[in-house]
Amino acid sequence: MSISFIETKQRKDFPEHEELFCLIESFMGYLPNAFLLMAEDSILLNAFSGLSSAIFASNEIDNQTKQLIALASSLSSGCKYCQSHTSHGAERAGVPVEKILSILDYQNSNHFSEKEKNLLDLAFASGKVPNQAKKEHFDKLNKHYTQSQITIIVSIISLFGFLNRWNDTFGTQIEKEPGNFVQKKLIPRGWSA
Repeated sequence: MSISFIETKQRKDFPEHEELFCLIESFMGYLPNAFLLMAEDSILLNAFSGLSSAIFASNEIDNQTKQLIALASSLSSGCKYCQSHTSHGAERAGVPVEKILSILDYQNSNHFSEKEKNLLDLAFASGKVPNQAKKEHFDKLNKHYTQSQITIIVSIISLFGFLNRWNDTFGTQIEKEPGNFVQKKLIPRGWSA
């Protein structure tokens, strides 16, 4: 069974990564197919896992906000695979479905604070190609976040910039868990991202 545009292996083909796969699965609730693609290169898999772990383990920004940043960046880039993951991840982190559904109209939504709107302005702007981040985005963020927090915010956007390109390029197939979340909880309520 292929999980992308290229012939791919399955989890059982990478017993040397099983401990890491279990850690990823415990955090996300499933093993993403993107990691199976990376498993072909142990150095890449370990480096990416280390980077994503450092970003998501940081206490500078709460997990709900991290998932909203990732979702906005993925919506902006157009990566359907990452949109499924990050919307599902946002719900797992405790973001109400109504808030997830309103993210495309966040500027007019009462589900988002001014602080979150400023954050999402940067996430949507920087997810585009070419990147549309401007100094004004950071001027607004500086009113609400420390330099260390802003570094994590940009780290999340950048991490998902890699994942958006990786998964769109490979045509990575969405897994059952996030796919079901989108099909059952978002699409029936008008989701059309």
